[in-house]
Amino acid sequence: MNKRDFLKLAGLGGVGLAGSTLGQGCASTKSTTNLSHIKKQADGGHRQTFNMSGFAAPKIDTVRIGYIGMGSRGNGAIKRIIHLDNVDVKALCDIRTANVNTAKKIFEGTSHNPALYSGQEDEWKKVCERDDVDLIYICTPWNLHTPMALYAMEQGKHVACEIPIATTVEDCWKLVETSERTKKHCMMLENCCYDFFELLTLNMARQGFFGDIVHVEGGYIHDIYDSFFDKSKRYNMWRLRENQRNGNLYPTHGLGPVCQVLNINRGDRMDYLVSTASDDFMLAERAHKLAQEDPAFKEFAGKTFRGNMNTTTIRTHNGKTIMLQHDVTSPRPYSRIHLISGTKATALKYPLPGRISKGHEWMSEEEFKTLEKKYEPVIIKRIGELAKKVGGHGGMDFLMDWRLIDCLRNGLPLDQDVYDAASWSVISPLSEWSVANRSNSIDIPDFTSGSWKTNKPVDISLLEGGNTKVKA
Repeated sequence: MNKRDFLKLAGLGGVGLAGSTLGQGCASTKSTTNLSHIKKQADGGHRQTFNMSGFAAPKIDTVRIGYIGMGSRGNGAIKRIIHLDNVDVKALCDIRTANVNTAKKIFEGTSHNPALYSGQEDEWKKVCERDDVDLIYICTPWNLHTPMALYAMEQGKHVACEIPIATTVEDCWKLVETSERTKKHCMMLENCCYDFFELLTLNMARQGFFGDIVHVEGGYIHDIYDSFFDKSKRYNMWRLRENQRNGNLYPTHGLGPVCQVLNINRGDRMDYLVSTASDDFMLAERAHKLAQEDPAFKEFAGKTFRGNMNTTTIRTHNGKTIMLQHDVTSPRPYSRIHLISGTKATALKYPLPGRISKGHEWMSEEEFKTLEKKYEPVIIKRIGELAKKVGGHGGMDFLMDWRLIDCLRNGLPLDQDVYDAASWSVISPLSEWSVANRSNSIDIPDFTSGSWKTNKPVDISLLEGGNTKVKA
């Protein structure tokens, strides 16, 4: 089966492919393929109706927010937002009534009085339909991200959505087309783009410190093996179900920051990828064992799961290379492998602290601190210490939220647009195809329809606006 036939058959959802194990038992990846979208991916038939790169929506003095999903991510998000002025939380939604009731307590003693929505699967639509909401903030399981984002934009709302925003090529195209047509922001909440070292290296790259960037690396190596089988942590064990797809299922933590360094979609674009995966040495065995003991795991008995380690390599149009890795089961130290390799210098973080080199050896700590002070981004200078106090993965989550709200309030383009959301997320289904086809290469769609050639990079370090106040 060649690539185009595969695309037409499955939309890269991976279900129903004879002889393949992609997506078995995973309801969120069942194909409801619209062949026109797949033809656009295969033939380059999409025509941009409006360029969302650099788009500045009208200013919103007080940003009114509706939150969907009150699990751990959603709970963390509302704990951060109460530290910002000029926001008004209008609604909280979760299918579990206990979750929204618990979340409501976080707003006691504040100016926020959100309405609560729960108990029915479609309650989230009511939040999107409210006339007094500007931004829908989505923190739900992956299979709900695209339908919620699409519906919210159709109701005239901007969208901020947890990662990945989509799991099929078709859904990536739908998000792009809907954002262009409605002229509503669709931002994926890639918090790692706001980590302190990542922002530092982005600023250094923009000022030419690394010379020409040759190669970058990113990854998500995180031992969350036990959590897949914890019924109290994952609603309906949704993440174990997602892991029946065999590819890089979570590429954006490592990919997002290095794409910004490479000016992907803004001067360069990802051209094609190849992906390979090890066997699964852990998930199927444990799932089978638990199925004998607990009826809740019966659906996972005898099923196949993604390999422990996935390695995906990407070549860009301008001849740069990207290496991504994904392993969330093996007992390894946490790493996002943030590596920037240029003709003049190199940067690397994880599993060790961030380091800079101009040759064979890393700079001394004193030399590094001198560079850090010289290239420290304005956003870190201004609210970095406050962000650390508020928290959220060391402060990067708060920086992300603050920056999003500040851009909306000041009518500025967002750091991440719908093209970033689509191109970073699409690596997952494309890697599935490559793994299933003996690591053959597959083209990466140009979601910008050629506008990457003239789009301008967003420079976070300049920090236009910056007038959104932070409460202690």
